[in-house]
Amino acid sequence: MVKARPSPVDPKPAPTAEMLLAWYDRHRRSLPWRAKPGEVPDPYRVWLSEIMLQQTTVTAVKPYFEKFLTLFPSVHALANAPSEAVMSAWAGLGYYSRARNLHACAKRVVETHDGVFPSALDELRALPGIGEYTSAAIASIAFNQVATVVDGNVERVISRLYAIEEPLPAAKKAIKELTAALVPADRPGDFAQAMMDLGATLCSPKSPSCILCPFSGRCAAQARGDAETFPRKTPKKEGQLRRGAAFVLLRADGTILLRTRPTKGLLGGMTEVPGTEWSADFNLRGALQSAPVEAEWTKLRGHVRHVFTHFPLELTIYLARCGARKSAPKGARFVSLQALDQEALPSVMRKVINFALD
Repeated sequence: MVKARPSPVDPKPAPTAEMLLAWYDRHRRSLPWRAKPGEVPDPYRVWLSEIMLQQTTVTAVKPYFEKFLTLFPSVHALANAPSEAVMSAWAGLGYYSRARNLHACAKRVVETHDGVFPSALDELRALPGIGEYTSAAIASIAFNQVATVVDGNVERVISRLYAIEEPLPAAKKAIKELTAALVPADRPGDFAQAMMDLGATLCSPKSPSCILCPFSGRCAAQARGDAETFPRKTPKKEGQLRRGAAFVLLRADGTILLRTRPTKGLLGGMTEVPGTEWSADFNLRGALQSAPVEAEWTKLRGHVRHVFTHFPLELTIYLARCGARKSAPKGARFVSLQALDQEALPSVMRKVINFALD
């Protein structure tokens, strides 16, 4: 016999968009990509921020957003930039497929839409890197269209408001429907941003400030006294540990050997020091066969550890030095240590280099 799933609790009295918007008008966050009251939102800024904020915190995104606006002040500037410059500016922000899609999207907007972002949901979804959530966010925030915007903050707020027992991700459909019922016709963009602000400030994952919440007294989880336990989540399976080796070759002229990863796959198009494949059955005994050049390689003590979304990684580091006239092998290049900030080095590779130079 199939057990019925508990339905969301209908709080009495019900929450309203007006309550949230009144709170938002007093407590809205000042963010570099957000239009001030009375200003018309810039679709380029809205789009850029939404792509950057995927799987990333506001604090981490702010300096990258400002850097991008300096380097690429418009969608035309971004579309015309070399891919290496885009990847370099993104380095350290993670989830690098976003940067590749960002660049592809800018080109598409320029080529197909004359540099003007479309406002229709279906046209937005047709652009590279823009899915259901991002298209709704852009349509709502940039163009004030009625759309249902649901990110992690909104999931938390709605799951608490209605005490949704079904765990994520299965609860996403119910959460979206309940959110859609609240979206006002007159200020959908402000409503979307208000929900995000509420989740980021008061309705936080731990120790939510229920007494200060604009929905206080109308939240089912608050009435139950267990708001911090929502949303329910299905336990994640931890990825299997992968291992590998990385080779740091330093030339006497103050340069280091680097290469660019293939454009497709993990860290696609990013810069790295040469290394082996990363695998669960990695055998260190054969690692030196993957060394980029013949040299006196020294295996350093310890490991560099890094955690990706789907798996943890452990790298053994080999270090070697060579003369200033040493040529780079095919597909690699020597880069000045002083110019590493200009390279599209992901966090794991910066860890490797710092480990070797320490």
